[in-house]
Amino acid sequence: MTVRRYHKKTKKMNLPLVLTGLLLIGVAFVFSLVTLADSSGNQEAQESQNMSRQEFIETLVPYTQELQAGYGVLPSIIIGQACLESNFGQSTLASTYNNLFGVKAYGDQDKVNLETQEYLEGRWVTVKGDFRVYPSWEASMEDHTQLFVNGVDWDRHKYEPVLQAKSYQEAAQALQKAGYATDPTYADKIIAMIEQYQLHRFD
Repeated sequence: MTVRRYHKKTKKMNLPLVLTGLLLIGVAFVFSLVTLADSSGNQEAQESQNMSRQEFIETLVPYTQELQAGYGVLPSIIIGQACLESNFGQSTLASTYNNLFGVKAYGDQDKVNLETQEYLEGRWVTVKGDFRVYPSWEASMEDHTQLFVNGVDWDRHKYEPVLQAKSYQEAAQALQKAGYATDPTYADKIIAMIEQYQLHRFD
């Protein structure tokens, strides 16, 4: 009896074809990562837009109290400004770029160019400006507090009265006097915001 042995013919692999396939898989993988990151960012922005005013406030409270323990700035001032400047986290600058306070960008800082309202020569006008981009709301609050602590290049003591204030009313008036905003009624608006939402209970 003769036993036949069958040898399977092996085809030579086409190297260029294999490399092309691997390249396509790699491109698809990178694209999926980018898409996932974009969808995650969009989801975070969507979540902030769906947040109620009270939820927005409660989200900021824990970190503002940490900042108070470290630097002395009143949580009611931080939250009041954030509510006013960002429309409770709903503005494009806050929801997409994590800038809660309308902080301007200078030099090579991460920035975005957007329209804003400024009170100039007795009237409100629309202007375009470069604004800071932050990785998170916490980073925005930290930078905002550091402005009070370190002042500006031309005046290191510019915001010291805000830190030294014994009440939110005094701190709000110190903000306006220091020229934080061009709005001539800025202090009144911050005080009204604090009182309407009883933000002073977090101080």
